[in-house]
Amino acid sequence: MGDVIRVVHYINQFFAGIGGEEKADIKPEVRDGAVGPGNALKGAFKGQADIVKTIICGDSYFGENIEEAKKEILSIVEEIKPDLFVAGPAFNAGRYGVACATIADAVQNELGIPSVTGMYVENPGADMFKKSVYIVATGNSAAAMGKAVPKMAALGLKHAKGEEIGDPDTEGYMPRGIRYNMFSDKRGAERAVDMLLKKLRGEEFVTEYPMPDFDRVDPNPAVKDLAHAKIALCTSGGIVPKGNPDHIESSSASKYGEYDITGVNDLTEETYETAHGGYDPVYANEDPDRVLPVDVLREFEKEGIIGSLHNKFYTTVGNGTSVGNSKKYAAEYAKKLKADGVDAVIMTST
Repeated sequence: MGDVIRVVHYINQFFAGIGGEEKADIKPEVRDGAVGPGNALKGAFKGQADIVKTIICGDSYFGENIEEAKKEILSIVEEIKPDLFVAGPAFNAGRYGVACATIADAVQNELGIPSVTGMYVENPGADMFKKSVYIVATGNSAAAMGKAVPKMAALGLKHAKGEEIGDPDTEGYMPRGIRYNMFSDKRGAERAVDMLLKKLRGEEFVTEYPMPDFDRVDPNPAVKDLAHAKIALCTSGGIVPKGNPDHIESSSASKYGEYDITGVNDLTEETYETAHGGYDPVYANEDPDRVLPVDVLREFEKEGIIGSLHNKFYTTVGNGTSVGNSKKYAAEYAKKLKADGVDAVIMTST
């Protein structure tokens, strides 16, 4: 390895300044030097590393052609032979996060090149790859770029130099489930009692053995008599009446919508649309039933397959919306659905 660490940086079409969803299908392309957030990353390296190439790939293209995209990008990286590979940061953009983590994992494990990425803890890419690749924990939007980039740069430099990497709290990456032997001047029994006393006094303490936090949901029993059941539709796909009357945000939604579909047999292009900013809206706007299948449920209603379709649907945008808000929205409209005698809900996503 030379004096200056050679870095390849991976970003999506949005951060490259190419475009949004309308350009999310672009294939991998290579540019010289730093692009977009790569300039901040280069500055954070403080002369110890240089971004020699930037790889850009559309989120939709990667998500819809994972194996092919991975093969193309690995081929590019192998040819460049960098000392370090950095992807993102992706923050809470789901498809981008999955792409960053997938390709960082592949570069590290298939090419043997140290890799680092960064994203929000609730990004699906984090759960998928945090045990196999270093993922720096970031804020949930690009507003956190200024804090995320220095952490990624510092961790990347250590990784590339083969230096010892400290614990997650010190280095800023997500816990990987790896445990190390440590020596203490106190016995375990003493440390346990100290922790217990702090807990009893309401003081802060840190466990030495954190347990994984599993969000398990037990499925409800199956609907016994579907032909007499009232079924409701809910979606995180952002389907709203034309014009988005409640102004539900296209990302990180701060609200949900409740809309009456009494007498509505079909969601048309003229009357409904999607407010979602995390997928290509063309096909959803062309026929909103593709996301919220009112037309099919009305057919089932006529044929007696279901008893009835509830006269209201609930909708929000899943793109970047926090788990906390999602749970809050669901708890609120679950009460309304129960009060209205709904027997089962079909929840659609995108």
